Amino acid sequence: MYYLIGETLSEVSKEKIKFSDAQYVAILSTEEWANEKDNFDMGIDIELETIEIHTTKAEVNYDSLTGTFCIPDRSNLLESEKKFAFALDEKGIVFIDDSGTAKEIIEKVQRSKKWRLPSLERLLYDFLEQIVKYDRDFLEKFDRELDSMEIAIINEKDEVTLERVNEIRGGIRDMRIHYEQLLDFSQELEENENNFFKHEHLRYFRLFSSRIERLRDSTVAIGDHTIQIRDIYKSHLDIKQNRIMTVLTVVTTIFMPLTLIAGWYGMNFKHMPELESDWGYPIIIIVSVLIVLLSLLFFKKKKWL
Repeated sequence: MYYLIGETLSEVSKEKIKFSDAQYVAILSTEEWANEKDNFDMGIDIELETIEIHTTKAEVNYDSLTGTFCIPDRSNLLESEKKFAFALDEKGIVFIDDSGTAKEIIEKVQRSKKWRLPSLERLLYDFLEQIVKYDRDFLEKFDRELDSMEIAIINEKDEVTLERVNEIRGGIRDMRIHYEQLLDFSQELEENENNFFKHEHLRYFRLFSSRIERLRDSTVAIGDHTIQIRDIYKSHLDIKQNRIMTVLTVVTTIFMPLTLIAGWYGMNFKHMPELESDWGYPIIIIVSVLIVLLSLLFFKKKKWL
């Protein structure tokens, strides 16, 4: 697919971009790029990776800028990523994409944007903005979930699991790395080493960098929140275990003298006078009950119960 950058993105034929003075956007598959890259006449001296993509980055070539996008899927952070490559110069930008992600983003820009001063820089800014458009709400959702977890732990509800906390922490870590890569990417564009961009339009990249820095800072704060939740969870787990140990200790302490009495009078020596006494059995019962009551009063006074 081919577009010219005017007040809006206008879809055109491949031939028309060659004879137009307007800057262009092209979206090609890997196979189409292999067949047509020479027609774009870009000075690419670094081999453009279009298959094994692992990061978002931009690299300066002799007379072009190339790179890749690796975008976490917001609906499934831990498992899937959207990947594509690009190459650009002062005439326009080519996205090399087999996943349909770049096409989807460009179509959103086409539907929602109308420019008074159209330029490749503004197109890139709006393209990047589409990637992170709803990320503020996305991150706030995690923050609210962590707040709910914290309240649930304090109220000793069993609905919180460390697995979910660790899952959030892992997803937020991936988003932080993604933002750091986007920040490096934006700063590479702002550096404008090949002078592809007009100086007065570099402010778009500065604006985007500022937004990404705020999003990155939010992921750092949420990451710290997950560590706090995990510490609170472990502390409350320790408190529960201490309570159980306290109860077991109290029960053991109460029954120690009772066990001694039972062992003592269970020996059945011949000359034990208590065995012949009519009051021996009731007295032992009363003594045992008194031991239990006095022990309970003692533990209650010490606030161990």
